[in-house]
Amino acid sequence: MHILNLGEIDAVAFDIDGTLYRNSSLYLRLVPHYLANLRFFRKYNAVRKELRAKPENAEGYTDFFATQKELLAQKLMCTPEQAEQQLDKIVYSGLEHYFRRIRPCTAALKLICRLKQAGMKIALLSDFPPEQKGEIWGIRKECDLLLSTEEIGALKPSVKPFKVLSDKLGIPPQKILYIGNSHNYDVAGPNKLGMKTAWFIPRIKGFFGCRSSLADITFCSYPQLARIIFNSSSD
Repeated sequence: MHILNLGEIDAVAFDIDGTLYRNSSLYLRLVPHYLANLRFFRKYNAVRKELRAKPENAEGYTDFFATQKELLAQKLMCTPEQAEQQLDKIVYSGLEHYFRRIRPCTAALKLICRLKQAGMKIALLSDFPPEQKGEIWGIRKECDLLLSTEEIGALKPSVKPFKVLSDKLGIPPQKILYIGNSHNYDVAGPNKLGMKTAWFIPRIKGFFGCRSSLADITFCSYPQLARIIFNSSSD
């Protein structure tokens, strides 16, 4: 693991789901909704897996949303319009109110504010619309950039969303730290483009000393991440 120095980065970008909040805090609330729409979620998850595994080309899908609803319609055996209606009702609009009850990880906002004060640009890059989370627990106002990979046309771990992130920030990938909870999507993905990465793991994994040989930082809490970044910068 490389101990990152603040002088090596000009921007810090975050995944949202499972990174700015713990997955467990959402999943427990979602059980009734998930069970009530079990068939749909099984088909939807299969579609998302296919979209990740088989991008149309290196530039992603020309119309991601059209492709997604067509694939979903095939699996649900309905029209694309019906699939789109279910997708909005169950996933996009359907999940919004759950996020109003979710609390962000302890000290996440505090760290983001501290990074801003240190001169870092702050960005969010998520596989779901950031708007679905409203003001994102006070974090939205601190952000210089918010991006959805769906709008870009390619889900993580495709390198395209990370390239777009870099281009829009006007900062080379090597000067960006990307933080996320999925090793495959949030570490391996941006690593291919040369970004620095921080892998957010469950506390139990941290207790047993789990580490990534690929990520620059492995951490299990935001106070710990703050100590790693800011303490190392003063060494």
